[in-house]
Amino acid sequence: MKKGFTVIELIVVIVVFGLATGLFFVQKSNYDAVKRDEQRKTAINAMFYNLEELFYNDNNHYPETIGENNLKAMDPQLFTDPFGFNIGDEYSSYRYEPTDCKDSKCASYTLRAELEKEDDFIKKSRH
Repeated sequence: MKKGFTVIELIVVIVVFGLATGLFFVQKSNYDAVKRDEQRKTAINAMFYNLEELFYNDNNHYPETIGENNLKAMDPQLFTDPFGFNIGDEYSSYRYEPTDCKDSKCASYTLRAELEKEDDFIKKSRH
């Protein structure tokens, strides 16, 4: 009798290995998306804090646009989403939507991050 594996045994091992590999990559993809969502939430929370506690307290209004020039206490990298688009860019997952603006001074705003695994993360002005 010959020693070794049959074709059926080899096929079963290859199928099981293929399924395990596929499952690994699906789970890794889900993990990466959740991690990017957490980065987005952190960035929106930092923008919200800077707008509410620093900018509004100093100016008594909100800006028409946000960025490094008017939210100076914030890490500039947080204005860039996980795919490399800056807030205000067409494809950015971050949105700053000011309302009731006059002469570049706005009464309120909405900050929004488009998440991959959850509904949009939204922060609205408090004043």
